[in-house]
Amino acid sequence: MVASVEPASFRDPSGRVFYRDGQVFRGLSPVAAQDWRALAATKFFANAVKAGKITATEEAEKTDEWDVVLKHERIPFISYPFEWSFAMLRDAALLHLDLLQAALAEGLTSKDGSAYNLQWHGASPVFIDVGSFEPARPGEPWAGYRQFCQTMLYPLMLQSHLDLDFQPWLRASVDGVEPARMRKLFGGARRFKAGVLKHVHLHDAVQSRNARSSTGEVRAELRDAGFSEELVKATVRAIQKLVRGLDWQPPASHWTAYQQTCTYSDADRAAKVEFVEAALPAKSNLILDLGANDGTYSRIAAKRSDYVVAVESDAAVVDKLYRDLRDEGERRVLPIVMDLADPSPGIGWRGRERASFEQRAGADAVLALAVIHHLAIGRNVPLPEIVDWLAALGERVVVEFVEPADPMAKRLLANKPEGLFPDYRRDVFEKLLGERFTVEHRAELPSGTRTLYCGVRRAG
Repeated sequence: MVASVEPASFRDPSGRVFYRDGQVFRGLSPVAAQDWRALAATKFFANAVKAGKITATEEAEKTDEWDVVLKHERIPFISYPFEWSFAMLRDAALLHLDLLQAALAEGLTSKDGSAYNLQWHGASPVFIDVGSFEPARPGEPWAGYRQFCQTMLYPLMLQSHLDLDFQPWLRASVDGVEPARMRKLFGGARRFKAGVLKHVHLHDAVQSRNARSSTGEVRAELRDAGFSEELVKATVRAIQKLVRGLDWQPPASHWTAYQQTCTYSDADRAAKVEFVEAALPAKSNLILDLGANDGTYSRIAAKRSDYVVAVESDAAVVDKLYRDLRDEGERRVLPIVMDLADPSPGIGWRGRERASFEQRAGADAVLALAVIHHLAIGRNVPLPEIVDWLAALGERVVVEFVEPADPMAKRLLANKPEGLFPDYRRDVFEKLLGERFTVEHRAELPSGTRTLYCGVRRAG
């Protein structure tokens, strides 16, 4: 099979990540190959791989193009930092710093500090960019500091210090938040909040002062000033302490208590669980749970699938779900933050560097429970568009249609002009669903205003 290159790997001039026969490989140049051998010889690398903190990696068959080829464990689902909750980003940042600290102890450092170098096994972060490690050079600072600030530290500060959701900032720029922009947000008394003076104001001032200097000149200046290995280690320890001290407590919202405030009766809940359990295939590789809320159905799906992606628009709900899954040691359910009416687009170079949610999906099954009415009535998305989208995400769908007479639908319709949604009817939805899926099962919940369907996507 012909190999396909990972679009984002162009950022590393010394190697490329590519895919062949469903497996992940990394080709290394001669210089990168030397760095790899130095990394592979360390104790920290072996220990981190064994603990699942660095993706499993081994040397593969060599090619004419590359000095060394590595084979990596494949991550079940690729997510991006702007799809993570606060606690997820903080845990990813702490793992990055822990690995850097361990690398420094054995004479290595990391040349990158990007949040994109981390992924997830459920609620456990894992570092994937083994090519970013290299031998440390005496008298030089941590080269990944700026990237770390822009993609991890600054977003955490925005949410911890200012209660601003960081996700829109990271989605807006693949390179993260610039120090100059942060400085404008942290003027006056805000500059005295934890870490701001040093990592925002001083960072921006130093960056501005050295704007006309080459990287080599700056490094030479630091060496002449006596910048030492111990100072690098001390800096990393200080950042670790800062990140651990940053916190954000999710505010109470309608969705955090949805299971208690929604209109489901006990009979509805029991019937819904029974239907979902019967509708899901006995074994799947990937299931998407759209509008996952507290993860009730994601956990059910995880019994039938190697991996479940729990998608929820409320960052506070995702943060709580993540903390619960983390405490449970769950490695098969990944919660992500995403507005289903505005799903993650392709971003970065040519809009292809980081693939869209739809391009990453390819699920065996999609759960869309209590979602359709929010998209169709709450966000004015036409029913044909919703059904087409579901068909693009997965082979099988388990979907719930909430009729206009349902209390929740009435609540949404109360905020809309009368007669705005004449086609929002069960018969219309069933016709559309039947055009794209072969409906295998159908069940009306005891309340009489909600119907569940299980369908398999039609060929073509």
